[in-house]
Amino acid sequence: MSQPSRFEAFTDHQWARIEPLLPSNEGHRGRPFTRTRQIVNGIVFRYRTGIPWRDLPRDRFGPWQTVWQRHRRYAEQGTWDEVLTHILAAADASGLIEPNVSIDATIVRAHQHATNTR
Repeated sequence: MSQPSRFEAFTDHQWARIEPLLPSNEGHRGRPFTRTRQIVNGIVFRYRTGIPWRDLPRDRFGPWQTVWQRHRRYAEQGTWDEVLTHILAAADASGLIEPNVSIDATIVRAHQHATNTR
């Protein structure tokens, strides 16, 4: 299995598992979703690099507005949560997830003047 490039976030095998979880606009009016993999790669690239949406390479991912709108729509619909839940459930069923518990006993005390009370 080949590793994805810096512009490709997923291998073909990984994408085959994710693509069916993403919504399509089949049966809906309007322009059909196209280039879903390219757009999802744009979303991942943007978060990986930390660049503003407007700085997405247009030749690689298409118009930044399209990438941003699809990301926003998926977030509002809970698509990203469903994808993560499905992937984690499959990994857990395969025994790939080990339960870890982390307890942090850090205490941060504020100065008396930081409370904004008299």
